[in-house]
Amino acid sequence: MQRLMIADGSDIVRTVGKRILSELGFLVIEADTAREAATRCNAELPNFLIVDAALEGALELIGTIRAMPNGKSIRIFYCVIEADLKKMMAGKRAGADDFLLKPFDRKILTAVFSALAQAA
Repeated sequence: MQRLMIADGSDIVRTVGKRILSELGFLVIEADTAREAATRCNAELPNFLIVDAALEGALELIGTIRAMPNGKSIRIFYCVIEADLKKMMAGKRAGADDFLLKPFDRKILTAVFSALAQAA
């Protein structure tokens, strides 16, 4: 089973994301701070990571994950509220692979992650 972490300060976003992604076959781990996400990743790296751009320390978290042993193997999605090119480029420079627009819903998450869940 593919492991996926959602690092987002919003309980609602994490709960909705976890419900949808669990139904797709992911083992979903949650973190409400960058520090908690880094600690959990240090213990066991997920296959995928969704990082909210509004999370305090989001860019540093991405850099920290990339610096970990096998940290380059994680597919990181940087989650932005709007297609803000400056924010997206900062995420890309920090090491994000892809972007998600918030608010996300079942349709968006299914379109992005259903094939990834089946690739296990």
